[in-house]
Amino acid sequence: MNDGLIPNRYAKALYKLSQERGDTAQVYQEMKHLDVAYASEAGLKKAVNNPFLPIADKLKLLCAASGAKQDGTSARFMELVIKNNRIDFMRSIALAFMKQYRELNGIAKVEVVTATELGDDEINDIVDVVKGQLGGKTIELTKSVNPDIIGGFTVDVDSRVLDASVRSQLEKLRLKLLS
Repeated sequence: MNDGLIPNRYAKALYKLSQERGDTAQVYQEMKHLDVAYASEAGLKKAVNNPFLPIADKLKLLCAASGAKQDGTSARFMELVIKNNRIDFMRSIALAFMKQYRELNGIAKVEVVTATELGDDEINDIVDVVKGQLGGKTIELTKSVNPDIIGGFTVDVDSRVLDASVRSQLEKLRLKLLS
């Protein structure tokens, strides 16, 4: 079966469940925490995929990673995922849920990468330009510093990238000189 189909179906079910229970925003935050935990802790996936680890322990581990309460919507959903032997899709489900939540709530995921730390005024200027292009969407901003871009910045808006970095300009110049 398609790897995208299963996570999207489960994410849709989680979204409907959280809407019924009135805690969609809380579930969104818990899925964000879960994604960060999967990204930062390589052992998490190994632990929850371990067939010898009891379901209750897997659930406790996922609840701790996501910050979910044991009796909350996310915990009940994760228990269902574990019992249906779909635990290996848990991070993909979380990512699909977050994408769906952002689409349905008019939120754009924006990542600004700069060569050096920028002040709030410079970041706000970039965000204002992005907001003007998005037509009233709310922005979920992530900032990071990457000295490899030498200077300038890159802006990633929902997987569309504006690359205004010195590194990319130098690469374009190099390619132009070679041809």
